[in-house]
Amino acid sequence: MAAKVIPQISPLRRALAESRLREVDVAEALGVDPKTVQRWLAGRLPQPRHRWGLADLIQRHEYDLWPQLTRGIAPTINREILATYTHRGAVPRELWRQLFTSGESEIGILVYAGLFLAEDIDLVRIMRHKAEDGVTIRILLGDPDSDQVALRGAEEGIAEAMAAKIRNVIVLYQLLLDLPTVEIRLHTTVLYNSIYRADDEMLVNPHVYGTAAAQAPVLHLQRHGDSELFGVYTDSFERVWMAARPLPA
Repeated sequence: MAAKVIPQISPLRRALAESRLREVDVAEALGVDPKTVQRWLAGRLPQPRHRWGLADLIQRHEYDLWPQLTRGIAPTINREILATYTHRGAVPRELWRQLFTSGESEIGILVYAGLFLAEDIDLVRIMRHKAEDGVTIRILLGDPDSDQVALRGAEEGIAEAMAAKIRNVIVLYQLLLDLPTVEIRLHTTVLYNSIYRADDEMLVNPHVYGTAAAQAPVLHLQRHGDSELFGVYTDSFERVWMAARPLPA
């Protein structure tokens, strides 16, 4: 008697099921016809922009969804990279909450302003609760009077508004400054990345010349093995921290 062949479930179909997404949900999110999604599930490889959009939607790396993309690629996939996002707004708000809620030892923020974060009262309250529980919180903001902040403002086309945003952030973070485990410093470095870290996870927002940070990509990283990539950004944070000055009282 011939053995019964059990069809294998594709990684994409499995990922959609685990994310509780229907074909119509994917079609609506990516702006395609549901029949197009059906063809993807049947084995057709989507165009790159649709692969990236779908990977962002279900928070998986495209190589996990389409393993055939790795064929003929010599380098090993970096296990430190959990996800990539085409711009900061594509990062789910829940991920920001999870990141800061997960911090049990240290939370670190390196930005010029990061106004979007300081304006989110729920995230600021999470940081306060963490600080009250003894979690160290270190926040690095650009010195609003520095040449570097003025230059970044000019690059983004917002001129003096960059310095004004930083001063606004300082006011919004007053909710944290009465706690001994919270420290804010001002830096004067040319900032190439914004970094948001909680223990062994971080979100890195590379800066792109002439483009606001909100419109630039984001990497979701975790410490893994030797963590060469993760270590590059943690070392960068520490160098900026050591050179920065405490926020004036």
